[in-house]
Amino acid sequence: MAHHDPIGLIAPNAGLAQLNERSREIFRQIVESYLATGEPVGSRNISRLITVPLSPASVRNVMSDLEQLGLIYAPHTSAGRLPTELGLRFFVDALMQVGDLTEPERQSIQAQLASVGRAQSVEAALGEALTRLSGLTRAAAVVLTAKSNARLKHIEFVRLEPERALVVLVAEDGQVENRVLTLAAGVPSSALVEASNFLNARIRGRTLAEARLELETALSQDRAELDQLTQKVISAGIASWSGGANDDRQLIVRGHANLLEDLHALDDLERVRLLFDDLETKRGVIDLLGRAESAEGVRIFIGSENKLFSLSGSSTIIAPYSDGAGHIVGVLGVIGPTRLNYARVIPMVDYAARVVSQMLGG
Repeated sequence: MAHHDPIGLIAPNAGLAQLNERSREIFRQIVESYLATGEPVGSRNISRLITVPLSPASVRNVMSDLEQLGLIYAPHTSAGRLPTELGLRFFVDALMQVGDLTEPERQSIQAQLASVGRAQSVEAALGEALTRLSGLTRAAAVVLTAKSNARLKHIEFVRLEPERALVVLVAEDGQVENRVLTLAAGVPSSALVEASNFLNARIRGRTLAEARLELETALSQDRAELDQLTQKVISAGIASWSGGANDDRQLIVRGHANLLEDLHALDDLERVRLLFDDLETKRGVIDLLGRAESAEGVRIFIGSENKLFSLSGSSTIIAPYSDGAGHIVGVLGVIGPTRLNYARVIPMVDYAARVVSQMLGG
């Protein structure tokens, strides 16, 4: 179910695959202790936790081997050990058993489907679903969605000035979006009316993306029937709502406050501050989440595997969701510290993406 960017660290290192059972158990205890507490764990504690009886000295020997493999490190002299990013990746890919959601957790996420009827828009419903996901995972929940998901109901051109008009787009779910359009000189009001009629005959029930394709085809076929100025109005209208890299995507974030819980040191506070800064840089987050749109299932980025969150040492667990036609239209997931409870969060993100797909008719 989980996919990630190939980082070229695990496969070439045969030593990782050849860890014996004793080494794996000690490594698992170090990682699970870190995920539970965020604190380094020492050989004495590990010798008490593992099922195979080993002295602290024997555990230290194994820890030394794990350190040489780059799976763990000592944050400072004579401390216990913590997993490295490579260690976390190896744990997630090779050792972790992904859990299943409890029925109450499923129902809690599923309940957001009922909110669609109460919500004013798909975006509002997504926001509610994110709030629930954030609460369940104790991390920040994010969704990247196209502004053009809504199906159109009506388009109207309203003249503001001789060479400017307002394009009013009304969606079937009640959303209204206004965009200012620059008109060619000399466009009469009749051209605006004709353009509105032409568009409304072809866009109802389509998303903006679908409408653009339909209109570009129709415009090339019906040029002879349309006044030249009307053609210009229609073409300008299509261009205005085509959007761009910064315009046709929106990012919704919920649960920032969860990232402030359970901080252990000033270093943690600085990490969260850096993460907040990253989340404010929406362009970078949009680019990162957009990388998951071409993949199936859950994708996991740990720490510096994505440049955006490398400074804050954060992990991202994301999954795409689809519309009624089966097209991927967005990505949702969580962003939090590298000690996220991966076994619990991965199935939650996967299930939430499925629920949102259901909500959109996918």
